[in-house]
Amino acid sequence: MSTQKIVVGLDIGTTKICAIVGRTNELGKIDIIGIGKVPSNGGVTRGVVSNIDRTVAAIAEAVKMAEEVANVKIRKVEVGIAGAHISSRQHRGMLIRSDSDKEINVEDLKKLESDMYKLAVNPGDKILHVIPQDYMVDNERGITEPIGMSGVKLEGNFHIITGQIAAAKNITKCVEKTDLKISDLTLEPLASAISVLSPDEMEAGVVLVDIGGGTTDVAIFHDNILRHTAIIPYGGNVITDDIKEGCFVMKNHAELLKTKFGMALANEATDNEIITIPGLKGRDPKEISLKNLAKIIQARMEEILELVYIEIKSSGLEKKLAGGIVLTGGGALLKHITHLASYVTGLDARVGYPNEHISNGMVEEVKSPIYATGIGLVMKGLTNPIETDNLYKKDTEDEKPEIITEKKNKNWPIFLNFKMVKKWLVDDNDFKDFDK
Repeated sequence: MSTQKIVVGLDIGTTKICAIVGRTNELGKIDIIGIGKVPSNGGVTRGVVSNIDRTVAAIAEAVKMAEEVANVKIRKVEVGIAGAHISSRQHRGMLIRSDSDKEINVEDLKKLESDMYKLAVNPGDKILHVIPQDYMVDNERGITEPIGMSGVKLEGNFHIITGQIAAAKNITKCVEKTDLKISDLTLEPLASAISVLSPDEMEAGVVLVDIGGGTTDVAIFHDNILRHTAIIPYGGNVITDDIKEGCFVMKNHAELLKTKFGMALANEATDNEIITIPGLKGRDPKEISLKNLAKIIQARMEEILELVYIEIKSSGLEKKLAGGIVLTGGGALLKHITHLASYVTGLDARVGYPNEHISNGMVEEVKSPIYATGIGLVMKGLTNPIETDNLYKKDTEDEKPEIITEKKNKNWPIFLNFKMVKKWLVDDNDFKDFDK
């Protein structure tokens, strides 16, 4: 029987629920062997479970798809948590040691960290993560590795991340209703950071901006330590709603306008580019200027990025971010998004792809930024010494089932009426994925 450790990352997002199966290969690298992705169908709102039954059904379907592709039986999953209820703060803890001659050891650091979980938080909240920043030994500041030192007074600065108990319980309930167990619950921007950031960037100082469907998650690193986190309650769905209202179109039309033709800089669009979409029953087709579409998107993206910039300034690290900004999530797929991010924040920007750490397997299927959180959860789980209990159904090299990377929504419209003034947009093959 195979002894390879198999980890499943479960990304419960506002627009999609995705299960990704990964393992370490003989060389210690990461292979992705299965994916299951389905729409959330309204079960999750701004990163928080809002309908238990719909979320349970979507999780079960995504996991089943991933099992079939990977030929495994999934029992445990690494799960992400996000939402506007997430907050963070800094706190200092202190430990007085009875024996100053005895060297500071791991147990001292664990004691100091465990005391942070006893802090008083807002009613209904719980502490999700305690992340050490630096330490002070007998008034000697700026120590990152105090183990082996001698001293009486050990102090530590910690980054405390809290979230609503109800939100965490609802996620747990949804997972357990599908007969699965949660290995760990991880803040989603931390998971995304694992998959798209390099060690050099985290040391130099970098801002991760994960633009999801319901929220935009921010995580700031410096000297390889997480220094600041924030959740902005706006994401891609707000842009879709803006397009719906601004262009007087159906929501599904607005989503396709955003994903197929959307761009974050209106100046890059010309006035002679027109999109024609089907009208309602008995009505003429509707024409929309690509320039106006870009203006709507840019206005909202500027607002989101300005809120990101506020978080950067409040972190106190604005002048220490040589790594700039790394954009990931579905919103990072907008054309010219890096240019707008650089313009608003004054920092260099790039798009983060989660396939950088993957050596084999379904690399092409997961190279999109929308899989950053799921891949990060897999990577985190593979470093966890706890067993996952996920097993191969058969310990053979039988032919795998056909790879299924996403579930087609049969309610999506057939967009064969799009036509543009520019010839490169006339090709109806651009819309063949929606004719199913």
